[in-house]
Amino acid sequence: MKTFIIAEAGVNHNGSRKLAMKLVDIAVDAQADAIKFQTFRAQGVVTRKAARADYQEKNCDERESQFEMLKKLELSYDLHFELAAYCKKKKIIFLSTAFDRPSLDFLVNEINLPVLKIPSGEITNGPFLLEHARTGKKLILSTGMSTLEEVKKALEILAFGLINDPDIPPSYDAFKTAFQSQNGQELLKKKVTLLHCTTEYPAEEDEINLLAMKTLVKTFGLPAGYSDHSRGIFIPSLAVALGAAVIEKHFTLDKNLSGPDHRASLNPSELKDMVKKIRLAELVLGNGEKIPGKREKKNLSVVRRSLVAARDITAGECFSVDNLTARRPGTGMSPMEYWKILGTRSPRSYFEDEVIL
Repeated sequence: MKTFIIAEAGVNHNGSRKLAMKLVDIAVDAQADAIKFQTFRAQGVVTRKAARADYQEKNCDERESQFEMLKKLELSYDLHFELAAYCKKKKIIFLSTAFDRPSLDFLVNEINLPVLKIPSGEITNGPFLLEHARTGKKLILSTGMSTLEEVKKALEILAFGLINDPDIPPSYDAFKTAFQSQNGQELLKKKVTLLHCTTEYPAEEDEINLLAMKTLVKTFGLPAGYSDHSRGIFIPSLAVALGAAVIEKHFTLDKNLSGPDHRASLNPSELKDMVKKIRLAELVLGNGEKIPGKREKKNLSVVRRSLVAARDITAGECFSVDNLTARRPGTGMSPMEYWKILGTRSPRSYFEDEVIL
């Protein structure tokens, strides 16, 4: 199965139209399947006095609140239309993550996104999860910082929203009932992909815990992928080898730009290399069927053995442990037939080292 690769531009446009368009070109050149931005209004996301995360403090030059930082990183709705049209022209899927209700409404009703991405920070935002599910769109739920129980509670709400029965009011019991129902499970499998994620920028190797992605698949029976915040490109390819259905990775034009995510992002050449490595990993994984490959079949007769006369054998003589051996090439009788002919009479004479037919 082909891995869906999301080139995460996020807020690495720094509020610049020119840079946002350039990021689309970079994602197209890298042959990613989609490019994803972020849609929000700062006042709908954080309070005016909210502090920045440690990684944001390290990666941003200015001394400012999280609200002030995000305010400068907003994308206008007009620019969303431009980006969506440009992506369509360039034949790459345009995606964006909504961080507030008006942004979600805009992305669904105005931009008509094919898929909605729910970020890790919103996995406990029950009302917002429900709003996503009620759109009926396909959903990608990132699970950074969460426990299995938190993922389950989020999926209960999503199942309820996907069923979208207007006669049943939202409640914890209704969520659980929807999740446990056949209809709810079928809709989750049809609509929802989970992403394992370590929400740290950059994520350290000893906390990546890629096997948790397989735990998500085993526990919930849903496709799962990996949203990567590690350094470099090795770990996404490893995730693909473990069965990731989706890979998401931040990228930037220049890691030295000021902004919260640039330094934990890939540069253009690294993004291109990551996509190539993922496609190579898919190629190497193959289809899982254990049969000889097309190119290796020609080596069968060269490296396998045939039954061979260990010494001259006369017609009518019994085949025995003394006059039979196995040697290359594999153009005669297979050594797997050894016990079948042992003790039987040879229908013809054989010279020493002659292949038994």
